[in-house]
Amino acid sequence: MKMKHLLATGITAAATAAIVLVSCSKNDSSANDQPVPAGKQSVALYLTDDPGYFDHVYVDIQSVQVLVDTCDKDMNNWNNWNQRDDSCRSWETLQMRAGVYDILSLRNGLDTLLATGMIPEGKVKKIKIEIGSRNSLVKDNSTYPLLLPGNRTSATITLSLKGNEWEKIASGKYRLWLDFDVQRSIITVRNNTFYLNPRLRWFIQKTTASLSGYVKPQDAYPVISVFNNSDTAYALPEKDGRFKVRGLPAGTYSVFVNASNGYQDTTITNIELGMGDDKNLKTIQLRK
Repeated sequence: MKMKHLLATGITAAATAAIVLVSCSKNDSSANDQPVPAGKQSVALYLTDDPGYFDHVYVDIQSVQVLVDTCDKDMNNWNNWNQRDDSCRSWETLQMRAGVYDILSLRNGLDTLLATGMIPEGKVKKIKIEIGSRNSLVKDNSTYPLLLPGNRTSATITLSLKGNEWEKIASGKYRLWLDFDVQRSIITVRNNTFYLNPRLRWFIQKTTASLSGYVKPQDAYPVISVFNNSDTAYALPEKDGRFKVRGLPAGTYSVFVNASNGYQDTTITNIELGMGDDKNLKTIQLRK
């Protein structure tokens, strides 16, 4: 998804680790019920997908860390970050299931709990995600390696935050969604050679909107674009035609349905979305 607060990513060399296949499943995006000790806070990161034109995209996620500024108690204080004493900064490793995630299984409103942790109280200023070497994609039922830049065996994605992005769901408990933009993260070079240059953005549900519906028939192989003057998001409907796009900033959008097999393209305009809206377009019936 191309959004105004798409986060830049930095990729550096990192050590490899053991790999296990991780099954991505739908989560209720709720916080755990453990009490939060004094001086601590509970954080949860959820992973979801803005899809691309592939059958599967497998990404090897090995670890997640957050950089906490323990001296910053002001949610909106960003100006003094560069002058902060190093003793205030603490890298904390979150708990997660290291392994290969099928990113495309997390589209149309699905997410999976990526990492959680009980960390020192303070503002989270960076998220660091370690990527291993067991990355691949499936296109037209054929599997291809998904290489890292420079043909490295591992890489690091670093996301910079201000510290006020997290959604507070209870006293001392926070959560944040990371949207993996598959379309912009995969670079096709030549002869079915693919490189992974991850692009992620953050969002929370209460300050963004979602848009859903059904597109029929299935044999039109529709691709959904939700767009306005500054933002574009994509959706690939499920077999039953269901689609859902989350994390849309408030605004006026259009929906473009790109159809195949002789079916006509369709555009719906002037869709108003406010913060926290969950709008359903019902069924879009395509015709030849």
